[in-house]
Amino acid sequence: MTANSNDTRKADLLASPVEHFDITEFDARPVIDAWEKMSFTSRDAARAARILNMALEDPNCTLFLTLAGSTSAGGCMHVWRDMVRHNMTDAIVATGASIVDMDFFEALGFKHYQARDIPDDRILRDLYIDRIYDTYIDEEELQACDNAIYEIAESLPDGPISSRAFIHAMGAWLAAGNAKKAGSLIEEAYKTGVPIFCPAFTDSSAGFGLVKHQVERIKAGKPYLSIDSVADFREVTDIKITGGASGLFMIGGGVPKNFVQDTVVCAEILGHDDVEMHKYAVQITVADVRDGACSSSTLKEACSWGKVDVMQEQMVFAEATTVAPLIASDAYHRGAWKNRPKRNWAKLFAS
Repeated sequence: MTANSNDTRKADLLASPVEHFDITEFDARPVIDAWEKMSFTSRDAARAARILNMALEDPNCTLFLTLAGSTSAGGCMHVWRDMVRHNMTDAIVATGASIVDMDFFEALGFKHYQARDIPDDRILRDLYIDRIYDTYIDEEELQACDNAIYEIAESLPDGPISSRAFIHAMGAWLAAGNAKKAGSLIEEAYKTGVPIFCPAFTDSSAGFGLVKHQVERIKAGKPYLSIDSVADFREVTDIKITGGASGLFMIGGGVPKNFVQDTVVCAEILGHDDVEMHKYAVQITVADVRDGACSSSTLKEACSWGKVDVMQEQMVFAEATTVAPLIASDAYHRGAWKNRPKRNWAKLFAS
């Protein structure tokens, strides 16, 4: 194909932007009420919604949101943003992709697109289109995201910092007038004092920008910035120790899920024997248990490790974009968030 036909083909494939679900415009309470009277996954999801509301109604509960997978690219980006905006979560533990390749990417003015026509993936590679199942990203725009991360790294002091501190700097950078799209999760969290942690931060577009930063500094014989995942663990544990009672609303599993669960064990190792297990826990996942995991342990299994209490826990085996927006909408419209004290856990940290 000629360059012009390539341009036309690429434009055709990137013609239908993903539109993000708005939990404030859709009242899911009747759906949740109906699901509660059903069976199978519907009733599980209804119980999960009840547990989330119980956590929001508990004035002593710090609520963690964990994000794994590609729900932000698939249309849930504003669901997580609105949970921050409306005081429905106090701290976030996520994959780097959820925060950088998806949320920060759109904050720069770029979009994700519905893949209504999926040709041979070699053709997509030639067109510089990256595919997430049935969703597209323009690779050239993603590289602009990499370069923005590089610029932010260049502006910060040398030495190790937590991913939380780097994402805080990303929020400040967006709020300083660099955001092309207002109201990203990163910027909203920055403004409301909700810390975001990415224990595997460099497994994302952030990695490319940070590697470029380090390589150029090394060539110049200069010190460089690095991400300290141990600091992440210490800081998340600080929130658990300070916050007391806690709840987990977990999308997917993997590193974010196990990382936040481990804070209870870490607190105990640090001598805080009075730190209780996570009191409320919901996980929405399609992972299986037959490999001995379920993308990290099931919630009942986590109790044996001293991580999660089993009084108010619910596994929901469903693809998260189908049920999580309704559970979040239900919680928004029931309104327990209006009376919750704001934690502002970012205050625990100097930057």
